[in-house]
Amino acid sequence: MAAASHDLRFDSGRLCLDLVATGVGRPGDGPGERLGTPERLRAWLLGARVVPPGTPLEAVDAGWLGRFHALRHLLHRVVRAEAVDGPEHAAEADLAQVNALAAEPPPAPRAVRGADGGLVRTVAGPPDCAALVSLVARDAVELLTDPAVRGLLRQCEGESCTLLYLDTSRGRRRRWCSSEVCGNRERVARHRRRVMNGEGAQEGAREGAREPGATAEASATGPGGADVRPSPHPVKP
Repeated sequence: MAAASHDLRFDSGRLCLDLVATGVGRPGDGPGERLGTPERLRAWLLGARVVPPGTPLEAVDAGWLGRFHALRHLLHRVVRAEAVDGPEHAAEADLAQVNALAAEPPPAPRAVRGADGGLVRTVAGPPDCAALVSLVARDAVELLTDPAVRGLLRQCEGESCTLLYLDTSRGRRRRWCSSEVCGNRERVARHRRRVMNGEGAQEGAREGAREPGATAEASATGPGGADVRPSPHPVKP
């Protein structure tokens, strides 16, 4: 089932790319904004595993939302410039800003006993916005400075889709940001083209059959196209 336009997506293969995907539109998705409220940002932080389940996020407000929007726009520019346009295309000011955001200390992780006695990850206390922004910015730094991983970056082949993802598929044959979204749209479009081409061929055959003289011509020929009309000059016995 194809994802709705408001659905959060976590299929790019990297945290920083998942953030970029919350604001870049896809065909049929309208403006493509998926982080329109603080509640949506909370859902993304948990769904992307920026913070462990159960982390208190009551502090998330419009100010947090604005900072994550700014980070998203920044990463979209930097990752696309370096990984798609080619090395040395990102603006130095943008790189400096990413580095500054990544320099903030991230939340300190802790290992605690869960309800079943196993160890689970938590954070030492309610994280602040700068700490979580730092986690995403650090992921972008690691992506951009690892040639092997950066070589797996692909842009979706879907029409008008600009999303980036890591192609970790066997044979490196992944073509779309999501098989259920852009991949499904491509399959539907391909099917429609086949149907239209088939109907066009049938219509052409019908048009040919309706041409003047076509029926008379067809009735005047025998097997193999031999002319079976009577000769205007019959042979006398």
